[in-house]
Amino acid sequence: MTTMESKEGMQPKKGVRRLLEIADEKRGLLVVSAILSSVSAICMLVPYASVYFILRELLTHAAAPAMADGAYMIRWGVIALLGLVGSLVMMYAGGMVSHIAAFRILYGMRVKLASHIGRLPLGWLNGTSTGAVKKTLEQNVEKVETFVAHQLPDLVHVIVTTVLMIGVMFYLNVWLALACVVPIILGLIVQIITFSGAKTKENIKRYYDSLERMNGSAVQYVRGMPAIKVFGQTVHSFRRFYADMITYRDYCVKHTDDFQNGFLVFKVILSSFAAFILPVGVFMLSQDPQNVAFASVLLFFLVMAPGVSAPMFKLLFLTSTLRDIGEGVERMDRILAEQPVAEPLSSQRPQSFDVAFENVSFSYAAEGKTGGEALSRISFLAKHGQVTALVGPSGAGKSTVANLIPRFWDVSEGAIRIGQIDVRELSSTDLMNTVAFVFQDTFLFYDTVYNNIAIGLPEATSEAVYAAAKAAQCHDFIQKLPKGYDTLIGEGGVYLSGGEEQRVAVARAILKNAPILVLDEATAFADPENEYEMQLALAELMKSKTVIVIAHRLSTIRDADQILVLEKGKLIEQGRHQPLVEANGLYARLWKAYTDAQDWQMGEGKESVDADEYAKQYHSR
Repeated sequence: MTTMESKEGMQPKKGVRRLLEIADEKRGLLVVSAILSSVSAICMLVPYASVYFILRELLTHAAAPAMADGAYMIRWGVIALLGLVGSLVMMYAGGMVSHIAAFRILYGMRVKLASHIGRLPLGWLNGTSTGAVKKTLEQNVEKVETFVAHQLPDLVHVIVTTVLMIGVMFYLNVWLALACVVPIILGLIVQIITFSGAKTKENIKRYYDSLERMNGSAVQYVRGMPAIKVFGQTVHSFRRFYADMITYRDYCVKHTDDFQNGFLVFKVILSSFAAFILPVGVFMLSQDPQNVAFASVLLFFLVMAPGVSAPMFKLLFLTSTLRDIGEGVERMDRILAEQPVAEPLSSQRPQSFDVAFENVSFSYAAEGKTGGEALSRISFLAKHGQVTALVGPSGAGKSTVANLIPRFWDVSEGAIRIGQIDVRELSSTDLMNTVAFVFQDTFLFYDTVYNNIAIGLPEATSEAVYAAAKAAQCHDFIQKLPKGYDTLIGEGGVYLSGGEEQRVAVARAILKNAPILVLDEATAFADPENEYEMQLALAELMKSKTVIVIAHRLSTIRDADQILVLEKGKLIEQGRHQPLVEANGLYARLWKAYTDAQDWQMGEGKESVDADEYAKQYHSR
């Protein structure tokens, strides 16, 4: 599927042209579907032709109905029934073929979108509403299925039906045919005036914008449900979600008001073919009242008129739906137009796994987000086989340092090297195979425990998965789950505690066995009973690796080979624990605040007052 400008610099296609470009991926199937739909349209006209011939036979013998050829009329009745059945069969066959094409196109589009999003910088994902991305992957892609599976066959059916009927009408009587064409032209003019132009495009855009905002707010509302319930609030108090719902409602009402008059005029015109045909027909019949042949033609036109209006109504809904689908496809293309993380022409392979930051600066403003410089000229070397800890106040840049290593973002200045190789010279696959993460907020997929561990190395044997689980100290509690390793995690399955989730994440990292490991306070959710097991798991995970730890609990990094102290994006202290404490700088103050906080007790004792005082002193600095 082509999504961006071609190499010749041409503008990307939009609207119906873009939809036809997408559909062209399965041209063969859609050609077959179009042929079947055309045959269905032709068969659908057979009953109208049968009515004409039966009416002509009756009018020819109007003075003596008993003289009418009964066998002739029965034969045309059977032909009408066969035509109707044939039309339905051909319509079904065409629909089946178009659905096969549509679902194949949908599969390709979803895979392409998901793959592309996976290669985008983390900054784009953080700056984009989850609800908007979800809507694009689900609803907007699904609308393409509507176009390919339903709209294209319907469009062919409408065109063939309309052209054939008008052709037959002109063959039978030019003046009556012209009388039928007039309401068709008027209806098209009303439709173009009402449903096209810049105003309509802006309204569709506003509709999608408001719908995406409401979807995003709905996701946040559901995620924030515990807090909403704890504080006894309702949806009205969740102001953003409530405001987005009201905006969407108001827009829909206004949109309906804007187009109702045009729609009513269109509907009245296309429902009034007889009002245009009868005056012409009566006038012509009055010129020759004995013309039985013309009378049968006039009756045929009156019977056939609803058959002309039906495809025109279908065309109205087709154009309305096409605008809606076109806007959704434009939003998909907008995602596909986002530039992924640049890949090197040939990936380099590091011979060692030291991690070096060389005068690295980074600003989130460069990633389209607000804020100043997150890191400023950071330089350090994290040696292979050693533990490097990152500490500092909230917002100091610890997580930013960790996220730059696997290129969740690219540095603004300077370079990050793994074994003397710039990370930008490694392919994404090679880089991801080199670095493993254990985040503070662990994400487990709605899948079995086994698959959640195996995602670290999909080709691993079951023995390797079980060995990783044992090394991460989670084999025992997994065995106690209802279905062991085959137990589903999440809705419909079981929910693990924070400590258990962390150990599953550690097992995932052990299985991956990457030479560089980044830990974001992996023991944050471990209770005293499980913390010892977590420490054993981490000790196993950290063997012979370059380890970078984001530390919040300073007791966990006292024995680190190197401690980096960050403040406001700058590296202000560096060394081991004891020398840093003795230097009486920021690290010493953080350590004092941490150790004093260990003595804090619930109540009104001296310890709680001292803890408050320490907090005030620290924040005053």
